[in-house]
Amino acid sequence: MTQPILPPLKPLPIKDRISVVYVERGNLDVIDGAFVVVDVTGVRTHIPIGSVACLMLEPGARVSHAAVVLAARVGCLLVWIGEAGVRLYAAGQPGGARSDRLLYQAKLALDDSARLKVVRKMYALRFREEPPERRSVEQLRGIEGVRVRKMYDLLARQYNVEWQRRNYDHTEWESGDLPNRCLSSATACIYGICEAAILAAGYAPAVGFIHTGKPQSFVYDIADIFKFDTVVPVAFRIAAKKPRDPEREVRLACRDAFRQSKLLDRIIPTIEEVLAAGELERPKAHEEAVAPAIPNKEGIGDAGHRN
Repeated sequence: MTQPILPPLKPLPIKDRISVVYVERGNLDVIDGAFVVVDVTGVRTHIPIGSVACLMLEPGARVSHAAVVLAARVGCLLVWIGEAGVRLYAAGQPGGARSDRLLYQAKLALDDSARLKVVRKMYALRFREEPPERRSVEQLRGIEGVRVRKMYDLLARQYNVEWQRRNYDHTEWESGDLPNRCLSSATACIYGICEAAILAAGYAPAVGFIHTGKPQSFVYDIADIFKFDTVVPVAFRIAAKKPRDPEREVRLACRDAFRQSKLLDRIIPTIEEVLAAGELERPKAHEEAVAPAIPNKEGIGDAGHRN
């Protein structure tokens, strides 16, 4: 039996990757061993797919079977989206769910007491203060909504942006005003990388705690913890400039914000922290369970070793 010329692929941990890359028009394929986007003129643009957490494909993008296979092998999440990311049509898992993680997540979501503890932890992380005592999930959701609207108003005044309210029609992108379009583009960025992290960790995007009933409920839960520290101020800052191509400006600025805040390094530990707040015992992995598809690198020395 002949030995392979190249060593087996070893996916990079999510925290070491580029956050998100958008492809609007072009054919994605694997040519000469490289993941490339080929435009109508035949020009190839190389994408380092193994170091990307999430690849978002807008209308006009076509993907070959070889490209999907390579993205899956290196753990890059492919997301098929509408214009500027307002609608999500489909997503390909970068690593696959793990039964022990899914059972743990579902157990927390179905236990009323545990779910409330998880929601309270999310609230504390998001607003940096403990939530009011003796409040239900629905009451905390209402309090959160009021605070979020006030934060939008404060940011609009800070950046001198004319702001009415959060309002957009996902079926008609151009119908939204400039601030809402910038916000939609910004939140699409953070939703993509949060979903990539959730799937890489082996959890289910649909099993949420604050948000429920949607395919990305848990994605919204986790993204809400970070978005006012990252993408929402970016959206208002770009809206204040009134650029010709606000969606592109927002994406570039979000990419820089993710890098500066080291967001990818924080998402999975935050997921584990909020779920641990439910105070339920984590099920042990089955003896036949496979290892994580995107493992973290093992450091040298023991736990107390300083690099």
